[in-house]
Amino acid sequence: MFSKQTADEIEKAAREFGLEPKALLAIAEVESAGQVFAKVDGRNEPLIRFEGHYFDRRLSGAIQEKARSAGLASPKAGAVANPRNQAARWQLIEQAAKIDRAAAYESTSWGLGQVMGAHWQWLGFETVDGLVEEARSGAAGQARLMARYIDKSGLITALNAHDWEVVGHGYNGPGFAKNGYHLKLAEAYRQQVEGPAPGDRLMKIGSRGELVTELQEALVALAYVVDTDGIYGPGTAGAVSKFQEEHGLAADGIAGQVTQAAIGKALQDAKGGSSLWGWVARLVGGIWRMRRA
Repeated sequence: MFSKQTADEIEKAAREFGLEPKALLAIAEVESAGQVFAKVDGRNEPLIRFEGHYFDRRLSGAIQEKARSAGLASPKAGAVANPRNQAARWQLIEQAAKIDRAAAYESTSWGLGQVMGAHWQWLGFETVDGLVEEARSGAAGQARLMARYIDKSGLITALNAHDWEVVGHGYNGPGFAKNGYHLKLAEAYRQQVEGPAPGDRLMKIGSRGELVTELQEALVALAYVVDTDGIYGPGTAGAVSKFQEEHGLAADGIAGQVTQAAIGKALQDAKGGSSLWGWVARLVGGIWRMRRA
């Protein structure tokens, strides 16, 4: 689930590169699960994944041995595990960068589209730092980076024709069918085209994305203890259930329309009528982003 602001940024990047906006949104949803940023030491950073075997290939001699000894590099793919927590992943890449910064950044996939830093020259950047700067500049930069990769890979025609097998192979690699990547793209596109049905915007255990993060941030602002990680897990459900109980609502831990509106109103009252991140205005006014068919 992307916020309207992020969806607008992705659509803008799509038009800039001649891509169908809804098709690019579909890839972005599948790649990022609707999440754009992670909180790292209080700042917003793009989602990353560090590949230790990529890092290993870019090193040699004593430096390579140092990285291997530190558990940061391995000739075997997958041997260097990525922590589930994004903040921990950023700590991992920072450790690798102390050994070889350029190699560490090249060995990381960045942002909405999880574009590998190793592609910096192929994608027209002067250095890997240019690619990283684009990814760290915000949702718009991440969307442009993703669109640039699709353009350079020659996937524009297939994407606009909704040939998800070709797109899946070109974007996800030859093993795309094993995990049903093309089917996920097709379903994500269908949801983009058809738009949300009544009740589709409810959030419950298993929901992910920016809207979940905004809900969590609203709960934190109301003094409920919950992680703002964009994942609607038991902790978030518990905080929602507690809010519901304290406000005379059915305490099922599911953030449906009534609960969301109640949270928005409570936050609005607590802030003296001001809104928080535009979220209150959307909820209290009942304004959800309806995707154009």
